Amino acid sequence: MAKRVAVIGAGVSGLSSIKCCLDEDLEPTCFERSDDFGGLWKFTEDSKDGMTRVYRSLVTNVCKEMSSYSDFPFQEDYPNFMSHEKFWDYLQEFVEHFNLLKYIRFKTTVRSVTKCPDFSETGRWAVVTETEGKQARAVFDAVMVCTGHFLSPHLPLESFPDSSTIHRGISTLNTSHCQILFSAAGIHKFKGQILHSQEYRTPEAFRGKRVLVIGLGNTGGDIAVELSRTAAQVSLSTRTGTWVHGRSSDGGYPLNMMTTRRCSNLFAQVMPACLLNWIQERHMNKRFNHENYGLSITKGKKKKVIVNDELPTCILCGTVTVKTSVKEFTETSAVFEDGTVEANVDIVIFATGYTFSFPFLEEPLKSLCTKKMFLYKRVFPPTLEKPTLAIIGLISLTGSILAGTELQARWATRVFKGLCKIPPSHKLMAEAARKEQLIKRGVIKDTSQDKLNYICYMDELAACIGAKPNVPFLLLKDPRLAWEVFFGPCTPYQYRLVGPGRWDGARNAILTQWDRTLKPLKTRIVANSPKPASMSRYLKVLGAPILLASLLLLCKSSLFKCGRD
Repeated sequence: MAKRVAVIGAGVSGLSSIKCCLDEDLEPTCFERSDDFGGLWKFTEDSKDGMTRVYRSLVTNVCKEMSSYSDFPFQEDYPNFMSHEKFWDYLQEFVEHFNLLKYIRFKTTVRSVTKCPDFSETGRWAVVTETEGKQARAVFDAVMVCTGHFLSPHLPLESFPDSSTIHRGISTLNTSHCQILFSAAGIHKFKGQILHSQEYRTPEAFRGKRVLVIGLGNTGGDIAVELSRTAAQVSLSTRTGTWVHGRSSDGGYPLNMMTTRRCSNLFAQVMPACLLNWIQERHMNKRFNHENYGLSITKGKKKKVIVNDELPTCILCGTVTVKTSVKEFTETSAVFEDGTVEANVDIVIFATGYTFSFPFLEEPLKSLCTKKMFLYKRVFPPTLEKPTLAIIGLISLTGSILAGTELQARWATRVFKGLCKIPPSHKLMAEAARKEQLIKRGVIKDTSQDKLNYICYMDELAACIGAKPNVPFLLLKDPRLAWEVFFGPCTPYQYRLVGPGRWDGARNAILTQWDRTLKPLKTRIVANSPKPASMSRYLKVLGAPILLASLLLLCKSSLFKCGRD
């Protein structure tokens, strides 16, 4: 049984991994290469350390009730969507409350993680670390890799034709790898400044400049909107387009809390895909017509959604211009696929995401871990004789990544202890190989890069450890709680109601989640103000029949799936 656990990285997933180790009476040692915890949420003025950090103006795009640790709610006066400073304060409160700081070794880089000679019997790992130039070696019973997605900037410069082999060091990035890419891609003709969004911190340096942002994800949209207030002109280039929604829903409530619900998820699972897509597209276009704004998704491309409250207004006001993908660069201009030209471009910002890697692992494990579809439930590599290495946080979800990584860590630590079992490696490899062949033959689609359904994935992991809430049982035992669990937002507290890691405060946290949501909004109380008519009394009367009908539908769907399998 594992006892000593190495945790690599002290970001949000590393912190939850430390706590989960302690919950299971394991002995964690966390190695963090920077001088503080929080990972990318720890803001710095520059990117000289080569680590990815948030930009100064960043605001969370998942509300606090949906993105808290499952047994540590945000304080009620915290805003629903918060600045990076406020979110880091929450992480600090979490660290202090559970006394995690003493388990972290700062300014320590992990150089290698290799199997011990007796790995097939013990599952142990030899971990070599470096602190201030001095290396040390230690043996651990298990390893949790919590380095996340945002390691190396991804620069798709091979997309641009190369017309010369002359090297010009125009890259402002800090890594020689990126400079090599620039010289090999032919973009050297462009005489302006080029950088990746990893380097972006504040808009002041861009005042009066003509800026081209390449890539329309959450980061690209945020940067374009912020620069529109200081730059002379901002162009936003996208290959695929995207759906854009704001942080609030109709009525002003956090959108995450209104859409991420078990009842909605159930109906989405049983509804025909074409009908569901039609309803979603109709709802998205109700706010503004995406085609008119140049944002509609290119036919044949995967569905993509970003959160941005201001981008449509910036497009409407002309401070941001949406363009198609870039075909090539000249010395001062960008030529787009539709033949249009953006002249006198001063700065190009690549908001094209990141590549992830595990340089401290040995081959073939290193390459295997970068292929998400090979990881069992996105956590365990399938080739290991002993499941004592877990990849935590290498996921994309339709909901909170923090909540997902915490549940991954809860499951992984119980696997380390032998309390939860996973299939043997030969079965996992056979299944992965079969899936790979089906993808190559075009029988099934490769969904490894798609966002996982938040509720389905969370329930899948929770079922592994016995923490999935049982709605029919709750209906008999606690109807009020059952109502909130099924019809209310699927907050992380639901996964602390039962099973290992059960938290006595989970029920109260669920029943008071709307109080904490509304508290920071009610800063001005108007005496005797008229209250809008509420549907709550009617819902309470009809609640039991609706819930019963939904559960019958769920059971029917489950039986159908079992019969089909």
